[in-house]
Order: sequence, then structure tokens, then C-alpha cells
Amino acid sequence: MGSNAVPVLELKRISKSFPGVQALLCVDFRLLAGEVHTLMGQNGAGKSTLVKIMTGVHPPDGGQILLEGREIRPSSPQSAQRAGISAVFQEVNLCTNLSVAENIFLGREGSSPFAIRWAEMRRRAEALLSDLNVHLDVAAPLSTYSLAIQQIVAIARALSAKAKILILDEPTSSLSEDEVKVLYSVIRRLKAQGMAILFITHFLDQVFEISDRITVLRNGQRVGEYPAAELSRMQLVTRMVGREVADEGPRRADRAQAATPAGGAAPFLRARGLGKKGSVRDIDLEVRSGEELGIAGLLGAGKSETVRLLFGIDRADQGTIEIDGEQARIGSPLDAIARGLGFCPEDRKLEGIVGELSLRENIVLALQAKRGIFRALSRTRQDEIARAYIERLGIVAADAEVPISKLSGGNQQKALLARWLATDPRMLILDEPTRGIDVAAKAEIMGKVMDLCDRGMAVVFVSSEMAEALRYADRVVVLRDRRKVADLPAGGTDEQAVYQIIAGGAA
Repeated sequence: MGSNAVPVLELKRISKSFPGVQALLCVDFRLLAGEVHTLMGQNGAGKSTLVKIMTGVHPPDGGQILLEGREIRPSSPQSAQRAGISAVFQEVNLCTNLSVAENIFLGREGSSPFAIRWAEMRRRAEALLSDLNVHLDVAAPLSTYSLAIQQIVAIARALSAKAKILILDEPTSSLSEDEVKVLYSVIRRLKAQGMAILFITHFLDQVFEISDRITVLRNGQRVGEYPAAELSRMQLVTRMVGREVADEGPRRADRAQAATPAGGAAPFLRARGLGKKGSVRDIDLEVRSGEELGIAGLLGAGKSETVRLLFGIDRADQGTIEIDGEQARIGSPLDAIARGLGFCPEDRKLEGIVGELSLRENIVLALQAKRGIFRALSRTRQDEIARAYIERLGIVAADAEVPISKLSGGNQQKALLARWLATDPRMLILDEPTRGIDVAAKAEIMGKVMDLCDRGMAVVFVSSEMAEALRYADRVVVLRDRRKVADLPAGGTDEQAVYQIIAGGAA
């Protein structure tokens, strides 16, 4: 697509501030027909704010929005949709109990004076999906289909509203590799039909697979716009961060203490034959103080299910857990906290942060639960704890009283880490601790986790990225079909060897 083509959407000198934060400052952005344009930047760079201005959630403080050369001022997501701008987000905002066809046309059902024309609605839904080369039963409940299909149904809904511009905000974060391929085939089909597509992701490999052009934001300002073919992975990272960085941060195996992380010490935690009907079976694992244990496997292998059993979120119906050599009954998270365990869940927004509460309140939450309702933390002590961990972990916020929902994903993840560190745990369980955060924040957070290990804490972390598991762990437990199939030293193992095991090869 030539650089002189007339933009479908153009933003000129867009600025937006919130109390204590300059979210965007004089940002220019343009989107052309028949292209995939990816918006990149660290957490807090201004990507979400820019999208919310495009879609009418926030009005800009200054600047212009031009649609096909004509100035528009969307005042709500509905007015943006009427202008032809539709967005599909990571958390699909559809009604899974309704049918596929109902979801596509919800609020816009074709009707007569007496009833909805169900047959006509289903025919139109089938035609929309057929244009995307997707064929399925549109009368079936949406809940019967995978997340990838639900994302495609959300795209079809946008197309039914005559969208000229499609914004895809982190659409692949919860998808398997095969599901990503399905979604990409739809994106490429829409691009060939002339759709202008704005794509937002934290996965660098995906950026270069799907993008025509890339715009980078940093600290609320535009760094530049680049043809994807002319930018290397490390050049992109450097522009996002504003400095040269190691590709993914330090390796665990490169740290001096990682050679013999726990010596010959007895395990802090040992699980034997752990399982739950319909979940995982026969899980044996052990982790020592000062050791970082990675749990790896393909989507659906049982990684999250395993750590939920360790922390008592789900109750095991087989096997045992020992802590310090003594059998431990962990029937609930409170039992786990009392035993010195902490847990950061995979779904940061749904199961981690409490968005309505302040950063301070989120940080002290687990410590207050550990102390019980009759030993309330004073406000002075809460302020001290919050201030200490904000400084220690480098959490970027205007102050400790800002609602945690206003922070970037990376800073929310640091706040969850702070929450559990405040309980003085002996072992941390981290389920996908780097999901949905940028490469620099990922390296920073995992660097801090390795520091904790160096000081004697046991860490168990789940990762769906094999390279990440091997980079940051001392050992990696590999799961396949909800069973453990290998326990490997991370430093002497490569991705290919692990994938061969997952495919059914010998450990």
C-alpha cells in the first residue's frame, strides 16, 4: 500500500490527559484501506486510550479525527459504529447463551410488526460467515464454539453493522496456535476485500506475520510509523522501550546461583499422585526453596489445573501434598496462605485485581485476609506497605489511591506480585505471569521473580510460551494430556526437545 494513499481514518495531533497522567500528546495516526496496521507500545504507552478515542469512549482534549477526509466526533461506541468504526476486544462481549445468529444481529434483528424473522436472520448470518469462509450452524448456542469462533462471530457482528474499519484489540491472547491460524485466515480475507484493520497485540512474532505497517507509541507520543518488512524484531523492541534491551531479559541459567539453586536441600513442597476427576491425573512434582520450577505444555495440557490444586482453589480428590516433609491438607486458598503460599492467577482482570479498589487496597488484600477480620491493618500501616512495594517493584501510578483498573497491564501484574509479597510467602505460584504485557515489562517482572528465588523463595510458574519456560526456570515439568510426561533441567534443554516429548517422544 503506497504511503501516498488517502487514509480511511486519520487522527491528527490527538491529545488526552487524565488526572495526573498525560495519556496522549499530539499523536498522529493513519489507517489505509486493504491493510493490517499494528499499533505497538509498552503497557501504558497510550494504545488503549487512542483506541477509546477512535471508538467514542473518550473525547480527545485536542486534535482531529478524519473519516475518509471528513471530520467526525464520535461521542459513544454506538456513534462510532454508525460512522463505520467497530472494535473487537480480547474479552468477547457477546451472549454465549444465545445462538450465533442472535449474537450477530442482537439489537438489529429483522422483524415484522408481529415477530422476528428468524429464518431471514439465520440466512443473513450464514451469508456473512460464508464471506469469511466460515461455515457453521448459526442456530447453535455460541457457547458450543471455541474462543476463536466466538472472535470471528464478533467480527461478523461488526461487519453486519457495515464497518469500514475493524479494530482488533488483543484478539489472540487466549487462543491456541491452531485457533490463531483460523482467525488470521479471516483477517487476510477481510484485508483482500479492502477492509482497514487496526491490530493490537503483545506477541512480536504475530506482529510480523500479519502486519503491513506498524505504528509505535511510547509514553503517550508517536515514535514513528514503519513498513513491517523494513523493521526487525529488535528494532521494534528498541523503539518501544526507547533504549537497547536484551531480547527477553536475563536467562535463569546465566545467573551464578542458578547452577545449584537449592543444593541438596529437601523439597519445600512435594506433590505425589495429585489429581482431580475431569481435571488432571497422577501429578508428581517437587520444588525446593530458592528454585524456580516451570510448568509447560500445550493449551489444554492441564497447567493451570495443576497449580489451582496446589493452592486449594480446586480440591484434589487423589494424591497428597507435603510441605517441609509433613503432609499438608490444602482444601482452600486460606489453607494455602497459612502454609506460606501465594498465587497470581492467569486471568488478571477476572480473578486477580479488584478494579473498583485502589492500588493500595489491592496490595494489602491478601495480607488482610491472612490476618483475619479481627486484626485489621491500620490505614497508616496500609500506606507504608503500599508505598514500600510501589517503590520496590517500580509500579508506575500517580499515587497509591488511583483505581487499579486505571493502571497498565504490566503495572497491574506488579501490583498482584506486591499483594503476595506483602504476606511474606515461602513459595509463589504464578500462572501465566507475563500474559498480555509487553516484552520490556515481561523481562522486568521475571527479573524480579528470579531475584526472589536468589533470596531463597520457591517459585512455580506456568507459561504457554516454551521459550519463556526454558529461559526463566531451573527445571521444567512438561504436561501432556493432563499428565506429567517429563521433568527436565531448563539450562540443558531446547524447545525442539520439549516439543518432541509433547508429540509423544521419550523424555
